[in-house]
This record gives sequence, C-alpha cells and structure tokens, in this order.
Amino acid sequence: MPQHQPPRPASGAGLGFRRELIEPLKAGVPTEISFFELAPENWAGMGGKSAKDLRHFTERYPFVCHGLSLSLGGIAPLDESLLRRIKAFMAEHGMTLYTEHLSWCADDSHLYDLLPIPLTENAAKWTVDRIKRAQDILGMQIGIENASYYVAPPGAEMNEAEFISTIVHEADCLLHLDVNNIYVNSQNFGFDPLAFMTALPLERTCYIHVAGHYVEPDGLLVDTHGAEVIDPVWSLLETAYQHIGNVPTCLERDFNIPDLDALTTEVRQIARLQSGLVKTERKIA
Repeated sequence: MPQHQPPRPASGAGLGFRRELIEPLKAGVPTEISFFELAPENWAGMGGKSAKDLRHFTERYPFVCHGLSLSLGGIAPLDESLLRRIKAFMAEHGMTLYTEHLSWCADDSHLYDLLPIPLTENAAKWTVDRIKRAQDILGMQIGIENASYYVAPPGAEMNEAEFISTIVHEADCLLHLDVNNIYVNSQNFGFDPLAFMTALPLERTCYIHVAGHYVEPDGLLVDTHGAEVIDPVWSLLETAYQHIGNVPTCLERDFNIPDLDALTTEVRQIARLQSGLVKTERKIA
C-alpha cells in the first residue's frame, strides 16, 4: 500500500507541473512558486521514474489536482472509477483540492475537447446531480471552472453567469475562476469581462487560473495556454483579488513552454499582485 502524505493545502502563486520542467525544478524551485498543479489523469497509477519524480515534489510542496476528463455536463455515465482513483491519488500525495471544467468532453469515448453545456434548467439540474455524486465519492467539495468556448449552444434559458451561479449554489460546490477564459470569451462574443466576472458567485472562489492565448488572423482568440499573459488579463486578475481576496492562483502554460526563468517571471507577477492586496488589507486594518 502506498504511504499517505499529510495534507498540504495550496496558497500563494503556483505553476503547472510539466515533465519538461522536472530537471530544472530539481535544481532549485524559485521562491515565488508556492505550489504546483497537475492533471491526475496524467499521473495517477504511474510507476517508475515518473512516480519517484512526483513523490520528490509532493513531499516538499502542495499540489492541486485539476481534472481534464470528468465531463461533468456530459450524457455518458459519470466515470466513478476515475473519481475513486483520483481520491486515492490525492490521499497518497496529501492533495486537498480538486477542480474540473464546467463542460462536457465525452460520449461513447473521450472527444479530447471541452465543449459548452446548454444553458438550460434541465442541463443545470443534470450537471448539479453529477457534481453532487462526484463530491460524495471524493468526500470533499470540488471547484468548477468557467470554460472557454467557441460556439454558443442554442436554446439558452439563462445567461452563462446565471448558469454557473445556479450550479455552484445548488450543488454546494466551489468556483474555480479562470480569468483568461473570461477574457477570451468576452472578446469572441462581445461582452464586458468585468461585468461577467462580478456576476459570478465570487464568494465561492477556491482557486484561480491565469494564462495566455493565441489570436487567429481573423481575430478569434484561442485559449491555448501557449503564450505570455497579456495586460488586460493581468488587470482582470488584479480586480478579482480586490473582490475575493488572496486566493491560490496558478499560471497555466501547456505549449511553447519557455525556460523556468521566463515562467517564474509570470509567477512573480501573480505573487506581486497578491502581496499588493495583502499590503492594502494590512493598511486598512
């Protein structure tokens, strides 16, 4: 039986845990990086060098689990065996937070894309029931992430912020706020990103993502996590902190991964915005 590690809650500024970064991180984790995030589907059950490398870091740093394939809004049966593996994996490594996308990504098999859920009462109820079941299996509240999308499903009965709020409150789950996804969607569909963000149940925020994106020649923004974070997204993150306080925040970088120094510069920006908020709170107190 694997030995369980004590719980290590995440705080501060974090970075996505990528295999390309393991050797540089072994040479020294920059002080700005307080925790790491991983996709449990890519690590649970791994043996050999990968397991040893992961254990090396989970013994020293908090980790957050961010799922990719639970398909909370999908019509295929909820993958309860995956949830049980995730629960055991989290206990083994002392992980205390699991988040997933508010989307669907599977039917008879995985579609390898995160697709939007219809904004209807029936879809909300369906998704709420699946989140409740996931939480029952995991024995904890989970965070649901507002997703990026490129086509709006027809037949909407409410707007997206209302849909997310309904699900968060009725499932009694938490909100995983992705500020880049808000910005990408706002530019592609022509709405005010700040108004959208402040309409969400921000008091339930447990975790934040910030990332870069790609701009197609026709102006379409694509949430690639393959570029530097741009100023409007940093501004949205700063505003989020003003509303919700200092919430653990992860820099996502999944493609075109630069060296650790370049990534640390962006993690340092997260930490700077967080410390600026802390100073403001202290001054007021």
